[in-house]
Amino acid sequence: MATVAVPNYLNDLGADFYRTAPPGHRFSLYLRMWGENLENGSTDWRTSDRTPKIDKKTSQIKINPRSGAPEYEDVPNDLFAFQTAACAVPSQKYADAARKNIPREEDGLKPWELLTESLLKRQNSIAADLLGANVFTVAALSIAPFATGLGNEHPLENGFAFLNPYGLPYLPGSGVKGVLRRAAEELRDGVFGVSNQDGWTDAALQALFGVQDGEGDPRRGALSFWDVIPQLKGDHLQVEVMTPHQSHYLQGSESPHDSGSPNPICFLSVPPESQFTFYVQCDIGFLERLAPDLAADHRWKALLRAAFAHAFDWLGFGAKTAVGYGAMWQDPEAEARLEAAARQAAQAAETARLEAERLAAKAAMTPNLRAVEEFTDIAEKRLAELRNGKERPNEMLHNRARQLAKMALEGADWTAPEKLAAANAIEEWLPKLVDRIDMKDERRKLKLPQLKSPA
Repeated sequence: MATVAVPNYLNDLGADFYRTAPPGHRFSLYLRMWGENLENGSTDWRTSDRTPKIDKKTSQIKINPRSGAPEYEDVPNDLFAFQTAACAVPSQKYADAARKNIPREEDGLKPWELLTESLLKRQNSIAADLLGANVFTVAALSIAPFATGLGNEHPLENGFAFLNPYGLPYLPGSGVKGVLRRAAEELRDGVFGVSNQDGWTDAALQALFGVQDGEGDPRRGALSFWDVIPQLKGDHLQVEVMTPHQSHYLQGSESPHDSGSPNPICFLSVPPESQFTFYVQCDIGFLERLAPDLAADHRWKALLRAAFAHAFDWLGFGAKTAVGYGAMWQDPEAEARLEAAARQAAQAAETARLEAERLAAKAAMTPNLRAVEEFTDIAEKRLAELRNGKERPNEMLHNRARQLAKMALEGADWTAPEKLAAANAIEEWLPKLVDRIDMKDERRKLKLPQLKSPA
């Protein structure tokens, strides 16, 4: 097999890389095991026709009681390769561990769960930064295996779509757009007896999805469809097998009959009960120029909501939907969690923005005004600590007020507005935080009227 043009570490990391490599890197022929087997005399990372037997009770590799060696079962080479790509086959390292009676390590996609969650959080954070007004979000749960990218080129003939460079399965945004456009067209045409109560028209289709060849001058629509990263159920992909029995007829060599030889063909899929989050972004300015009625009151969201519902009910996403793959239903609980996370992220962003503005304003202050601002900050923090309670006289805040008043009175560089700001801050916070204080007496002692004098 020709040398793959990839970094050396992909070949040199050996067992550790094999154990932690995501499915996309395994499937993309990055591992040395591809093309090596028992027939060429290799003893390292072979793709043989054997895979270790796993004891369901102990989750360890079965050991032959007589020889003490791991037990294997015969499987086709392509099935072993797909199981390896699905992160579903333990490496030889596990066989060595089982021989020493060491518990089997957890492998599969678990090392990559944090990366998947990070990518999903990044998408949700971007949606929150857009304040949700221009992004439509739908959370769904798969109720059947999901497959995509089967037509991608691969030596095993059935490809799969992996997001580079992460090596994780994904549904390209172009695939989401195609399904939703089909759903919108069926709603417009009343397919399956569905009435077009939501108002899908040719004009709405072209404004949101764009104009295709044959419909006029091609142009983009107002919607952008983000890639979807499934949150997988379990720690590995599934290996599916389709077994056509009429290859002799389909290839044109014989008439159809019932005695054809079955031809098992493997392919990968995302397991059922995996979570899918769809994000659709709208260019509102562009939509207002194309179709102002769809931009008003976010009517485009109502149309999208109807298209998603129709797609979930009748179409499905990904490949092999005609035989039940890619079926999903909307997950309201997940959507509620996403909305809550988006609101929290938006609030955090707004808080950070206000804090940044406050710090910038503070940095632009004179040293004297900054001293007044610091006194106010301390008072606000102390109020939160006391939970609306009060200090006794002559404690921390009372003493801070005395120091500020003395600085303002004796400082030669204090201007009249700065002195006034200091006096106002002291008058505001002393009654709030100091118990049983006589403000009339305090004004006299701290000479606040003198600070307020414009002279």
